[in-house]
Amino acid sequence: MRVTFLGTGSAMPAGDRNQTGLLVEAGEDTLLVDCGSGVLGALADTEAGYESVETVLLTHHHLDHVSDLLALLKARWLAGEEHLTVVGPDGTSALVEGLLDVHDYLEGRVELTLRDIEPGEFHVSGFDARAVETVHSMYCHAYRFSHPSADGDFCFSGDSEATEAVATLADGARVLAHDCSFPDDIDVSNHPTPSALGEMLTDRAIDRLYLTHLYPHTDGRHREMVESVRESFDGEIRVARDGHQAEM
Repeated sequence: MRVTFLGTGSAMPAGDRNQTGLLVEAGEDTLLVDCGSGVLGALADTEAGYESVETVLLTHHHLDHVSDLLALLKARWLAGEEHLTVVGPDGTSALVEGLLDVHDYLEGRVELTLRDIEPGEFHVSGFDARAVETVHSMYCHAYRFSHPSADGDFCFSGDSEATEAVATLADGARVLAHDCSFPDDIDVSNHPTPSALGEMLTDRAIDRLYLTHLYPHTDGRHREMVESVRESFDGEIRVARDGHQAEM
């Protein structure tokens, strides 16, 4: 399994970070997780391209996770692709239908499949997956992915405070990408600080942790944030960057 970070930023623009998006690939199977601003352009620059992505899985419906969704639909239509599936937590179908009400010229351009899912196990685009609810200002899922061809699982927190549910979901995964939006001295809710994230992952068997969903407040402080997590977490820690790939 290969994960490409298409966007590692947040709702506040940063020139070197798109908003949230991940391309997950295994064998012939591809899955786009979230589709924030800038993700479509980054996806177009990958070997897979947006033509290969028939399924988008959303963690939640904040704008920085969905703003390129209809742009992706239009790009696929113009490229001659005929299908798009959008999967996500409760309200995903209503979200996409509402967007199409506004941009009604896109209605019927591709065969569109919409699917709302609950926490638990499910199958999507060739991947076996499991979802848990996170703690965020909007209903949000974290996901864990496995694939028959992969040597280990991948877990993505979506947007979330440091929670036992996400720690349990990620336990034993080869790679975890987790929201780490702000340094420790920023008073924040709905996202974790580095120290809270490290404490959450104490004694969890995770080989590699990527810090993502980074606000501009973290600029110049990445080493400090990594060291704060490292006080409690023994695995490898990296700061995610747009274009970086993780293999498992």
